[in-house]
Amino acid sequence: MDESCISAFLELKSRRDINTVIYRLSDNLETVIPDFEGNLTHDELLEALPADESRYVVYDLLFATADGARQEKVVLISWCPAGTKAEETIAHSSGYSTLRNLLDTVQVCAQATDLSDVEYEALVSRAS
Repeated sequence: MDESCISAFLELKSRRDINTVIYRLSDNLETVIPDFEGNLTHDELLEALPADESRYVVYDLLFATADGARQEKVVLISWCPAGTKAEETIAHSSGYSTLRNLLDTVQVCAQATDLSDVEYEALVSRAS
């Protein structure tokens, strides 16, 4: 795990400028590294997920409960679409376990293999 992964997560937690951190595996599939840090709408997040490569996403999900109360939950998403190569899938699984253990204040974890798994309503349902 690259040390900058923790730094990026701490930046998101501090609520300064970003609501999304996207991580990827290094080219040799041995290290998780940050790929993107910034503010994304949910639609932009969906567009940022590649169709044939895995990613890990930490996303600050904002939503309203049934009674109208505003909620905010930090979500860790394991994105591993069907087109991902077998060796990358194996390395991705290991990296996801490590991230879950290191990012201590993640409130919701989601594993996704297609965009329907990370649609806004699907994430809100998991977070509620």
